[in-house]
Amino acid sequence: MGCVKNIDYDHFPKQGPYVGKSVSVCFNYDTAKRIPGVIVRDDYEEPWLGIIALENGRYVLTTECQYSTER
Repeated sequence: MGCVKNIDYDHFPKQGPYVGKSVSVCFNYDTAKRIPGVIVRDDYEEPWLGIIALENGRYVLTTECQYSTER
């Protein structure tokens, strides 16, 4: 658990232009196995997180995969 100075009950980090964009995700640079997803978080300030909701119902951090806006 933790605390982030700019996240509380009604304050969240500014979001970038990729929120809501469809992406194609792969892992370990294996582009033969891709899964569609949607970017649900694209922080433009601390804590600089990016989160993708995958088509299979799972969520992944942008630091855990490779992704492209081109499907």
